Amino acid sequence: SSRVLWTLAVTQFAQRRNKMVKQVHSEAEFNESIAGEYALVDFYATWCGPCKMIAPKLEAMAKEFPSVSFVKVDVDELEELSAKLNISAMPTFYLYKKGTKVNEVVGASEPAIRAALATLTK
Repeated sequence: SSRVLWTLAVTQFAQRRNKMVKQVHSEAEFNESIAGEYALVDFYATWCGPCKMIAPKLEAMAKEFPSVSFVKVDVDELEELSAKLNISAMPTFYLYKKGTKVNEVVGASEPAIRAALATLTK
């Protein structure tokens, strides 16, 4: 039975490690995460229903667009950053190319997010 527990622990660790969407907890971490080739940032709130609904779809899209860094920002945790970036609705998605914002999608629209990702990575 200890072998089963060990296997379960390793599996859970691997699933957490393989999460494709990275939560950032500071402005410095945010800046670092958008500096690469491509990034999609999900500005969300824990109390936001549409944010919860779109989250698993973002995980799936992250696997489909491996060249894009997928990042999550809790607007309540990083209030100053969210205010500085004029985030007023949740979820809001900003798309970055080498640290420069090139597009945005407001609302939990999977087709709109997919279209923005396709344009970003062209």
